[in-house]
Amino acid sequence: MKAAFRALRIGRVLLRYRLDDLLDDTPAERWLKLMRPFVPRASQAIAAQSRGARLRLALQELGPIFVKFGQILSTRRDLVPPDVAVELSLLQDRVAPFDGQAARAIVERSLGRSIAEAFESFETEPLASASIAQVHAATLAGGREVVVKVLRPDIEVQIAGDIALLKNIAGLVDRAHPSADKIRPREIVNEIENTLAAELDLQREGANASVLRRFWLDSPDLYVPEVVWSHTAARALTLERVRGIPSDDIAALDAAGIDRKALAAKGVRVFYTQVFRDNFFHADAHAGNIWVDVDPVRKLSPRFIALDFGIMGQLSSEDQYYLAENFMAIFNRDYRRIAELHVQAGWMPTHIRIDELEAAARTVCEPYFTRPLSEISLAEVLIKLFRTAQRYELTLQPQLILLQKTLLNIEGVGRLLDPQLDIWAVARPVLERILVERYSPQRLANEFRKRLPELITHAPEMPRLLHAWLTQQVDGKHELALRSNDLAELSRTMKGMQRRTVSAILGSGLLIVAAVLYGFEAGGPRAFGISAAVWIAGLGGLWALIAAWPRR
Repeated sequence: MKAAFRALRIGRVLLRYRLDDLLDDTPAERWLKLMRPFVPRASQAIAAQSRGARLRLALQELGPIFVKFGQILSTRRDLVPPDVAVELSLLQDRVAPFDGQAARAIVERSLGRSIAEAFESFETEPLASASIAQVHAATLAGGREVVVKVLRPDIEVQIAGDIALLKNIAGLVDRAHPSADKIRPREIVNEIENTLAAELDLQREGANASVLRRFWLDSPDLYVPEVVWSHTAARALTLERVRGIPSDDIAALDAAGIDRKALAAKGVRVFYTQVFRDNFFHADAHAGNIWVDVDPVRKLSPRFIALDFGIMGQLSSEDQYYLAENFMAIFNRDYRRIAELHVQAGWMPTHIRIDELEAAARTVCEPYFTRPLSEISLAEVLIKLFRTAQRYELTLQPQLILLQKTLLNIEGVGRLLDPQLDIWAVARPVLERILVERYSPQRLANEFRKRLPELITHAPEMPRLLHAWLTQQVDGKHELALRSNDLAELSRTMKGMQRRTVSAILGSGLLIVAAVLYGFEAGGPRAFGISAAVWIAGLGGLWALIAAWPRR
């Protein structure tokens, strides 16, 4: 029953903002027509707004989960018209505050002590308010200034109801939309649910802030406020109070003498470093959450201050690799590589012809390179590539939605600070340096050392396992169970299997020998602290494994 009433309220809001035309030819169209006589006509002020602005206002009125949905949808410019996407990108969770006395009571219940015991002072009037929480100024014993973030009362119940309704809508879309298998509405809703679940646990947000602070401690580029763990719980988060200028307040930045060009370039470098060096990036980086340090000493080398750590992004090592390679392929105008990467990453089915996809990527990218690099948006290029790839059965990757949203935010802030910002020129050397460091011999050696105890532990078992496997091959008793119909295509790659099998066995054996020799500190000449015997066995094993690697 609650879901039915919530659906009716949503329908009323959509009609009041004249958004029923956006739902033509959908299952909701019939129900909205039935409701139209019972909903007052839109005011002149609403009617004068663009459709994107009306949708943004409606989502803000419907609450936090719809605001999050609009924010995510703003990144899918391959699904929504450009004018709507631009308006949705302005969603910033700005809502009326809730009662300050209620906030005090929530803090007391969360911390298990009274406000007077926990704080020297606590401001009842909030500093800022969003759809999920609001922030109050306070001081600790001794006068240290802090801010306390407090969850809204009963916000979990409201969000749970909205999530249930969105899941029902996603189910309808999944059954009715012809491209549902590519849009993957259920996974989009799951992504929203996971994102909101993270934001509803302020202790988790505190942990995010603590990790980000550790990555950027003493950095001249980014400052992250310290978490006060003694005053933090699931519904109340206490951070040191920082002061700065919102990154979109151009007049205030100019008045403070901030070098905006240096600041814009620094923002791009910080973003790419977070994604590809740390694999831990601020995924809600709109101007309200990114301030600029007002320290007079930093006018010529200003740094950013990060706020609100409820949404942080991480990628798998595979996604990191394919994204970095895609960026480098775009920088180098290597359209063949772009096409190959989309297939290798599993974003597109393997039956797609690479030459056709290469031609499509060339069609999208080439026109941009006739313009000055300062006018090219990397986010826009990526969006158009994804939109074009949809014709070739591109499958939506929910884990990349946050990254795409953040890239749009960062480019928007950067271009606002410096309209002539050459994002490509700033991003490319950062990405090249990080990739060189990530895949350097020293990094690989360190990773090998981390796994050395595990290799040594399992080394005694390997001869027995290899002997058993080879015996099965000789006796014809080996069976291979395939878990996916897609793996049936492996039957076409059997040519050369014997060579690769022998190479794989040889490579594994040599790597085990290298691990054992290293574990027993083999003597002889040494390089980089590792004996020559280990190097020979290890490199021989790697060579054999490379020879065993299946060719496309």
